[in-house]
Amino acid sequence: MTIHPDHARGVRGPFIPPGPEAKVFVISVAAELSGLHPQTLRTYDRLGLVSPGRTTGGGRRYSLHDIELLRDVAQLTAEGLGLEGVKRVLHLEHQVFALQQRVAALQAELADAELRMATTPNLPVPVSAAAQQVVLWRRRR
Repeated sequence: MTIHPDHARGVRGPFIPPGPEAKVFVISVAAELSGLHPQTLRTYDRLGLVSPGRTTGGGRRYSLHDIELLRDVAQLTAEGLGLEGVKRVLHLEHQVFALQQRVAALQAELADAELRMATTPNLPVPVSAAAQQVVLWRRRR
């Protein structure tokens, strides 16, 4: 195993902070950041509204994304929505996001197909609105 010279001298590379999905916040910090009581976070976990990571000892760890989700739950409940309604709203928002990603992927695929068709000789055969007949083209090999 080769050790990088900087590591051998005790020099580390630049700090790279964890991403928004990294489960790094303990329940007390997540409660403070979300403005909720730790017991409320446990309840939301039990109901499946948020899914924190777990340590080997069973402690909960929350990500920035989880904390944003907790804030959304708090806002929806403050507006009078029950927890089952909140769960449904979150599920529908997740579906909308997944469908938006799928639409974007299909649009990219369509644009790619249109580009390939535009650069392929003899395909497609444009047919004008005034044309009374359709001509089929077959490639000869």
